[in-house]
Amino acid sequence: MTNELGDVELDARGVRALAHPVRLAILLRLRADGPSTATRLSPMVGASPSVTSWHLRHLAEHGLVEDAPGDHGGGRSRWWRVVGSGFRFDVDPRDPAPGIALLDLMEQAEGDLVTRWASQTRPHLEPEWLAVASRWNTGVLATPDEIAHLETAMEALLAPLANRSPESAPEGSRRVRILRYVMPAAAPDDD
Repeated sequence: MTNELGDVELDARGVRALAHPVRLAILLRLRADGPSTATRLSPMVGASPSVTSWHLRHLAEHGLVEDAPGDHGGGRSRWWRVVGSGFRFDVDPRDPAPGIALLDLMEQAEGDLVTRWASQTRPHLEPEWLAVASRWNTGVLATPDEIAHLETAMEALLAPLANRSPESAPEGSRRVRILRYVMPAAAPDDD
């Protein structure tokens, strides 16, 4: 199931399935490089072609990848592509371990995206793009319901941009990564 931004929404089983280093590596490679085969992905994800193929089929069961249509140079190889523009999940409060494991695995796999962007991309940005690059670190007092409402409102604002095709984008458009972290404080101590 996808949402307004085109992200695949993972259920508890999907979270468990993706909380595996090889599966997450496969998904990140397909997202970064486009359609590929198990054989091509194998050396990049640290698994044999047959194991990579098995993981691809497992990802497909959860709606994260699908067969890539079109002719990719002939042959009998099965080509795969990602589904949606991303994925999202909630940490289930009744069974938080799989969600926390996936969060930690994602942080480990993606590394420090901000530091990498600052050192590799920011120095090459034109002034107009440098002017809109930003980082917010805003603290708010809110309830879980208010944060959920805020998320819905932000999604509605982002949807037209997230769902825009390259053909319909205005001249001068670029891919822009928007990171969102919601990090509630721990409950105050009663002591």
